[in-house]
Amino acid sequence: MRLWSIHPRYLDRQGLLAVWREGLLAKKVLAGRTKGYKNHPQLERFKNSPRPQAAINTYLWHIFQEAARRGYNFSRSKINGPRLTKPIKVTKGQLKYELQHLKNKLKIRDPKQGRLLANLKKIDSHSLFRVVSGQVALWEKIK
Repeated sequence: MRLWSIHPRYLDRQGLLAVWREGLLAKKVLAGRTKGYKNHPQLERFKNSPRPQAAINTYLWHIFQEAARRGYNFSRSKINGPRLTKPIKVTKGQLKYELQHLKNKLKIRDPKQGRLLANLKKIDSHSLFRVVSGQVALWEKIK
């Protein structure tokens, strides 16, 4: 499961489809409607939010908007959003790590998109997150 902290506009088609599916799974987990993934580290920041369901719905709303901008037909009925919520903090180190992680994936999966991101130094976060200084998140499994 990868719930990207970076803005969804950087994701290729496959990445955007995957984050939508994984975000919907995260929504079910946070609602207590699954048996698995309950302790997945990517969910910690949503669980620690004052309103986890509002946070995941807001997250998915922005994914939905990016998909619509690209002409994809994601089902709006799957989310209850947007539900405005207090932004979740994400560190500059986490964004930098995710950008490099995405660049590595794109070298293989979508070289054209990878070339577009190759020289990108500054990256915007997903709109749910507020960027603060700091290192890679402790829950991240660094390869």
